[in-house]
Amino acid sequence: MILDQSLIQDIKAIIFSSKERAIRAVDHERTLMYWYIGRRIFEEEQQGKDRADYGNYLTKFISEQLEPEFGSGFSKRQIELFRQFYRTFPIANTVYSQLSWSQYKILLRLDSQDKIDFYIAETVKNNWTVRQLERQIHSSLWERLLLSNNKENVLAIARNEKNPSDAKEIIKDPMYLEFLGLHREASYYEKDLEQAIITHLHDFLLELGNGFAFVARQKRLHIEGDEFFIDLVFYNRLLQCFVIIEIKTHKLTHQDVGQLQMYVNYYDRYEKQDFEKPTIGILLCAEKNNAVVKISLPEDNKTIIASEYKLYLPTEQQLIEEVKKEIEKRTQDQENELSD
Repeated sequence: MILDQSLIQDIKAIIFSSKERAIRAVDHERTLMYWYIGRRIFEEEQQGKDRADYGNYLTKFISEQLEPEFGSGFSKRQIELFRQFYRTFPIANTVYSQLSWSQYKILLRLDSQDKIDFYIAETVKNNWTVRQLERQIHSSLWERLLLSNNKENVLAIARNEKNPSDAKEIIKDPMYLEFLGLHREASYYEKDLEQAIITHLHDFLLELGNGFAFVARQKRLHIEGDEFFIDLVFYNRLLQCFVIIEIKTHKLTHQDVGQLQMYVNYYDRYEKQDFEKPTIGILLCAEKNNAVVKISLPEDNKTIIASEYKLYLPTEQQLIEEVKKEIEKRTQDQENELSD
């Protein structure tokens, strides 16, 4: 008798799923164990808070007692981490089962509670792996979103307390595309960048943000006998609209803005359904002049966005410089508007 192979595939899927749930359950129990250890250490430390350097003595003593029996997972540094874990998350039911201990260790390095809350919400919502969480932190996702939004808005969207109403609430500037493997010094064409994005589409969707789905590449448009090709087309289910991306490996020009505006107009008139929101266009460019972009578009523009791409992750100092530059640009723009 010949049996359908789908039976074996279904059984394998059940096995893998059960194993994954078991691993998650064990990891969550381990995480809770560290939390309870941290709480007990904190309680003991509070009893001796008037004694100088009592906390340091306590963690050293506990480590000396536990490490010989339970291994390096109970070194002095780890014991201090358990204490920090409890102090950062003092309520047990705020320890999420969806997050692993490795992810919590990454989160404990962050310097503000708002930032921790943001990355927890995004990790739970998007089911990020350890690598993905680390990459998003290193690419300064929180700071990049704050460049064009206020803190309360960013946190509300991350926690699903509100849906984004404006593309700028979720689309980043700059976008970091280090995963493409292209070198800044090397010469490459727009088609090379486009192909690299398609090859690394999963990572690109992660960088784009929440709610994006890939629709088409080199979408052909016929307009009165002329042919045009849109580089990339996506759909965002949160914004409920098409998102067109045009790639420019040079400094952005007003002609580029006009070209993308034509594509957006086409989609709004011939592709968009009545229940959908207006199409958004993103100019993904190597460099831009914000003043040129601004004056090339209507004052009430909400559908065309220019975002620079970077082929490397920034250092902390580079990020600080980027933030300073953006603040200076905004200040200058505001001063220009007041003088006009």
